[in-house]
Amino acid sequence: MGQRYLIDTNVIIDFSLNRLEGKGKAFVADVIDSEPYISVINKIELLGFSMVPQEIIDFVNTASIISLTDEVANKTIALRITHKMKLPDAIIAASAMAVDAT
Repeated sequence: MGQRYLIDTNVIIDFSLNRLEGKGKAFVADVIDSEPYISVINKIELLGFSMVPQEIIDFVNTASIISLTDEVANKTIALRITHKMKLPDAIIAASAMAVDAT
């Protein structure tokens, strides 16, 4: 695909539950088939339940997970100061920025 994409938790859940249609579904499928990125926050959100579908577990195991590094932490701080974002959302956005992903 060329462009990197960080897939948010809700998109992964909606895709796995077949809630996406048409071009959106095809686009997410292409991202998943290429090189999907998720933040460590997405991993926690996706796997932090007592019952997780195997499809989600498999996806998380194949995705590139962006860890909470000093770079991500510093970008998170800057986002929270300038945009007053909630902490999990700021970490996810900073994670995407750290790997130059959309």
